[in-house]
Amino acid sequence: MRRIDCRSNIAGLRVFPSKRFSKVERIVLIFYLIARKFILVRPKKIMLLGSGELGKEFVIAVKRLGHYVIAVDSYNDAPAQQVADEREVIDMLNGNALDAIVAKHQPDLIVPEIEAIRTERFYEYEEQGIQVVPSARAANFTMNRRAIRDLASRDLGLRTANYRYAASLEELQRAVAEVGTPCVVKPLMSSSGKGQSTVKSEADIEKAWSYSQSGKRGDSAEVIVESFVNFHTEITLLTVTQKNGTTLFCPPIGHRQERGDYQESWQPCLISEAQLQEAREIADRVTRSLTGAGTWGVEFFLADDGVYFSELSPRPHDTGMVTLAGTQNLSEFELHARAVLGLPIPEITLIQVGASAVILADKAGTNPQYIGVDEALREAGTDIRIFGKPVTRPYRRMGVALAYDQLGSDVDVVKERAIANARKVTVVTE
Repeated sequence: MRRIDCRSNIAGLRVFPSKRFSKVERIVLIFYLIARKFILVRPKKIMLLGSGELGKEFVIAVKRLGHYVIAVDSYNDAPAQQVADEREVIDMLNGNALDAIVAKHQPDLIVPEIEAIRTERFYEYEEQGIQVVPSARAANFTMNRRAIRDLASRDLGLRTANYRYAASLEELQRAVAEVGTPCVVKPLMSSSGKGQSTVKSEADIEKAWSYSQSGKRGDSAEVIVESFVNFHTEITLLTVTQKNGTTLFCPPIGHRQERGDYQESWQPCLISEAQLQEAREIADRVTRSLTGAGTWGVEFFLADDGVYFSELSPRPHDTGMVTLAGTQNLSEFELHARAVLGLPIPEITLIQVGASAVILADKAGTNPQYIGVDEALREAGTDIRIFGKPVTRPYRRMGVALAYDQLGSDVDVVKERAIANARKVTVVTE
């Protein structure tokens, strides 16, 4: 039988003249094209690296689309592992251990959720034909504050805070002197504010160095030292890059931080059209440079002299948990699922006003239980998400309170309702 040219198509596309094929070949071709167009929807095997609360919502989103997930973390029974098909517990900074589970499961996609991963291996996985989300380049740049800051400031010429790097206490002292006080010290690899502190005077420098080393992720001691930006608003612009579509932007999300970690977020955050357009242009430039498909959390400071690029996460953002309040037609996790799977996203629509407020633990413990959930749910327009983390520590995020109301409602009132409900929930442990 001669080789069939599968560029032919059925149902609306050109079909080559039938005289080129025998009757049997025509039947095979027709069945192939029909199966390809309508039937062959094989579940993807997705390996999630990092299985926290953001990963949990992502797993739920892709499971609803019929796919298979292996959830990986450094400890057992992490939130996303509780809803995944399989789990693995490894040190993801151990490249050999990472190689072993990739070889074992042979995933179609690798989706990082945290920074503490031996991301250099991602280039090799891409060469093996595995889709790394958003891409190996993006994961390597954004898991390290030096790489992403240099890309934004030096390569793309974006406005950022004045900054220096330091790899020792002595270098930190020099960096603070150059940047000036007050300034912020952050490990190059960390999340949720771990290891981050504010230096207000020379007396704070040694303490800031010690805290950065205790809170860092990975094996690099280096920190970034940033000058304060006199901003009036801090936003996250969730940006969705697609395999076969234009880049989309969610309505801006406002947020407030303490100890480098978000405490409340709200959507929409009212900003000027000029600032929104500038933020979109910056987000588009950075994500295009990094390449890949998925949802990105791009953070900005809005100041009187313009929009400052702050940070970027190549995945759904913690402040974006406000979308679990039904503020959009698709949550940030549903958007991420569709984008990485190459599924269509016709539009992102703001449906209602919403806010989120974190529920924190106040001490270390195990087997947490929650008092006050019933009280927090008594008021209309509220909801609670408990993450299912098996262990607590001071200031660890254990859940989130959500509040929402119809479009046009006062976002500050909705935000205060979320904060009040978060305070009604108490975490108790053994």
